Amino acid sequence: MPEGLVTFVAIAMALIGVLANFALHKIDEGHVGVYYRGGALLSQVSTPGFHMRIPGLTTFRVVQTTLQTDQVTNVPCGTSGGVMIYFDRIEVVNILSADAVYDIVKNYTADYDKPLIFHKVHHELNQFCSVHNLQDVYIDLFDQIDENLKNALQNDLEQLAPGLRVLSVRVTKPKIPDSIKRNYELMEAEKTQLLISTQRQKVVEKESETERKKAVIEAEKEALVSKINFEKQIVEKESLRKMASIEDAMHLAREKSRTDASLYRIEREAQANALLLQPEYLKLKEIEALAANRKVYFGPSIPTTFVEGLSDPSQEKLSVLNTQSKTPP
Repeated sequence: MPEGLVTFVAIAMALIGVLANFALHKIDEGHVGVYYRGGALLSQVSTPGFHMRIPGLTTFRVVQTTLQTDQVTNVPCGTSGGVMIYFDRIEVVNILSADAVYDIVKNYTADYDKPLIFHKVHHELNQFCSVHNLQDVYIDLFDQIDENLKNALQNDLEQLAPGLRVLSVRVTKPKIPDSIKRNYELMEAEKTQLLISTQRQKVVEKESETERKKAVIEAEKEALVSKINFEKQIVEKESLRKMASIEDAMHLAREKSRTDASLYRIEREAQANALLLQPEYLKLKEIEALAANRKVYFGPSIPTTFVEGLSDPSQEKLSVLNTQSKTPP
């Protein structure tokens, strides 16, 4: 082979290698590629992997489709009172759907986050500051800025760029003039002292409340014990009363039984006497009584003589009867 032809082939192969090197490109996972030819966006959107393009004619841009955080720094903001403050950093966490890449890049270029996120953050923060004073922005409403900014961005994106979603927004504390900052620091220190005093007062009130509750509990305890003792005494007195009532009833029953027995005995004796004390029996008893009396009394209505020494009782009785028969009426 002629030497000139070999040189030509070598040069051609080198050029083909260089062109192949520039034509071959790689798209990383979590990204897609968009292509331009002559400045016009092509409809082709490449997925992760190796791809070919025409060097010099076709250019490409890599667009991230995974979660990313855009940082907007040093955002000026003027309050309604005319104080200029600066937000050092605002972080916007967002994600772009791969299906929406072509439309969003076509409408807002591959740097879509500048008009849709960075510029919108500036606009929304200034809108918020312009209707609020420094106290609201720096202290009272600062905790609401994150959520308000997120909602405002998402509402606009739903109309302007469907497929791009804002997941969260983090806003740092803004910088304010040093003189105003010192006043806020003094005010914060006073608020801290007031908070400490308030907390100390609450502790004292809590301790007083605890002591009061303890006193109430002790009083209720003593009252309950007194009530229990009083009820116990009442129960004991009631038991004693019932025992005394039972004893009285028993005593009454015994006395009634005795009285009834005595009455029954007297009644039976009376009945027996009624049957026994007949005239003949009474006459016999009279004679026996006179016979037992060995003394003779003198008087106008009694016998005038009495004879002692009768050994025979029958003779003694006869003598008494004779004496009575001689007694004048």
